[in-house]
Amino acid sequence: MGCLGRLVAVLGVLLLLFLLVSWGNHQLRLLTETRLAVPMGEMVSVNGYQLHVYVQGSGRPTCVFLAGSGTSSPVLDFKPLWSRLTGRSRIAVVERAGYGFSDDPAGISRDVERLVEDSRQALAAAGESPPYVLVVHSMAALEALYWAHQYPREVRGIVGIDPAVPETYEYISIPPYPILRTLSLFASAGVTRLLPLGERSPILQMGHLGAEDADLYRELIYRRTLTGNMLAELRVVKDSARRVGALGVPRNTPMYFFISDGDEVGVTQWRELLRNYTGQLRQGDYRLLEGGHYLHHYDPESMADQIRRFLNRL
Repeated sequence: MGCLGRLVAVLGVLLLLFLLVSWGNHQLRLLTETRLAVPMGEMVSVNGYQLHVYVQGSGRPTCVFLAGSGTSSPVLDFKPLWSRLTGRSRIAVVERAGYGFSDDPAGISRDVERLVEDSRQALAAAGESPPYVLVVHSMAALEALYWAHQYPREVRGIVGIDPAVPETYEYISIPPYPILRTLSLFASAGVTRLLPLGERSPILQMGHLGAEDADLYRELIYRRTLTGNMLAELRVVKDSARRVGALGVPRNTPMYFFISDGDEVGVTQWRELLRNYTGQLRQGDYRLLEGGHYLHHYDPESMADQIRRFLNRL
């Protein structure tokens, strides 16, 4: 073995030792993070696994929040927005498999049809009934549009927060699966605890969460980053986008989109694509906002006001 080979071997051993120490620390820390064992809402059984549904408020129709890809804690991620709606509306946050407090079962389909059926069954098991207004971020727009196509009587309207409609997937770049899998393995070894992932989130930087919620938000990032089901979603998302796109635009479903400049999604045509989509609807409107892809972390008060106006028009 030459010098280069020995160097590679040494670096490999050091990396393995680092990951073992990180994994051990991660497992010990998980044991002390006891709040992770106490879901904020209700755990319901869907197809043999447990999904987390959080419900608050009263009123009709229920606003159902569905998070974008890779959101570690949908309930807390959306809290700056849903907490401003519960005074007049009923809200429900469904955490998909692999997200938040929900189970992360292996080997289940994550195509758009299965995602929608999981959410419908979870809501029914939690005692929630349609019609719904689907409040969706990013990738969850595919679920909302498929839902509106397949079950139009269940969807009173859709609120899109920087929604990734089918056309956007012609431009969105998704990293190769081997890279995502490697990052997932690092995350499961606890490497995320050494990175300022949570601290860079605007939801923390802008103080939208109290101290206890902020700590839980961080803990869920350590526990729910690039889980198996998140990876499975990403593997099939472009196929799901083509499937939803082939159904056409659900023109009769009222929609309101909050749209960023697209910088964080890396699509220069972002605003044009989303504005064109709303233009094909019988009742479609949008608002251009300054801020990153997680727009609901920047100005939730203004967004909540617009959502209330949208609900009043339905």
